[in-house]
Amino acid sequence: MKRNHHHLSKYAIWIITCLVFVVMSAAIDLQYLHKYARLPFPKYITRDNTPLINHISDTGATLGRVLFYDKNLSINNSISCASCHIQQFAFGDTAKLSVGHDGKLTGRHAMRLVIPRFGGERKFFWNERAASLEALTTQPIRDHIELGFSGIDGKPDFDSLLRKLADIPYYPVLFEATFGTPVITEAKIQRVLAQFIRSIQSFDSKYDAGRAIVNEDTTDFPNFNAEENLGKLLYMTPPSLGGAGCFGCHPAPEFDIMSNSENNGVITKVGLESTIDIDNTRSPSLRDLVNPNGKNNGPYMHNGELKTIEDVIEHYNEVKEVPGNTRLDKRLIGHDGKPQKLNLTKQEKAALVAFLKTLTSKAMYNDVRWSDPFNPDGSLGLNPIT
Repeated sequence: MKRNHHHLSKYAIWIITCLVFVVMSAAIDLQYLHKYARLPFPKYITRDNTPLINHISDTGATLGRVLFYDKNLSINNSISCASCHIQQFAFGDTAKLSVGHDGKLTGRHAMRLVIPRFGGERKFFWNERAASLEALTTQPIRDHIELGFSGIDGKPDFDSLLRKLADIPYYPVLFEATFGTPVITEAKIQRVLAQFIRSIQSFDSKYDAGRAIVNEDTTDFPNFNAEENLGKLLYMTPPSLGGAGCFGCHPAPEFDIMSNSENNGVITKVGLESTIDIDNTRSPSLRDLVNPNGKNNGPYMHNGELKTIEDVIEHYNEVKEVPGNTRLDKRLIGHDGKPQKLNLTKQEKAALVAFLKTLTSKAMYNDVRWSDPFNPDGSLGLNPIT
């Protein structure tokens, strides 16, 4: 009997230990933080828009993660940053326009947050109105339609949010751990949100596996099939040599937009199709246009006009000439001075689609570091430093 009792005691202890681990693993543990600083990335990734004064730290990105998912950042506690930038869709939205705190729609489609750190363009938003990622982070919070702390028409202003956060028990603890003081300011919120967003990365795509083998983009990848290698060749080759020329604006291996890019010919406003909007010159990386299940992380473009990758390729195959578009990117203009016509065959279009799908990663969609830290009831478990 003693042996059986001893065995049951060990088993009970094991069960309790597992339960404690499960509970703690769902909480923010300031003594055992997830690793965000110095996340490894391939040597061939060379661009980095991180400012010298705001490198990613474990505590900073953790606080940024909490803010990113916290619905308290909206005036009626209804939505968060993550409501429009959804992890399972590469931190984008599958709706053409996102829904704000009071049910009204945003003016532009929510841009996917795919490897936002690794790009040559340091300005953000479709129209590049934010000079940095830091400057971007609190603009949706201040927006009258999005999170609502605008100070307009009787709505609370940003100082009201600072007071609101100071009264939530976990924020003074998290700000103290990150900055050495519990005082909350907009500048601090901008810094940690930018750290969290910059930490979002995933380099485990089929493309990355092939790139690591051959160490260049112009050689056929041994892990690609013939169609994918043809698509890669078309992507990298300029139109003057029979290719699609995508590389000219979205160079590998980051596939982000070039900083000198103008608009791509998609210039209508949602709901105001007769009105042109020529100042949208930014785009997210072309990585993760679809998720690992093959579902579109779209629709695509600032107005959500294009629903599929096939639609995107058709657009670039024959860019429409629109009167008044004085900012069409010069790389989309042919030798005759008119918007380009690539004359891609059906096979070539399919090959481009196949190649673009090799840019889909895996870890970004389920890594706990970028997931919602809140419990289903909206509470946050926090294990402070002891």
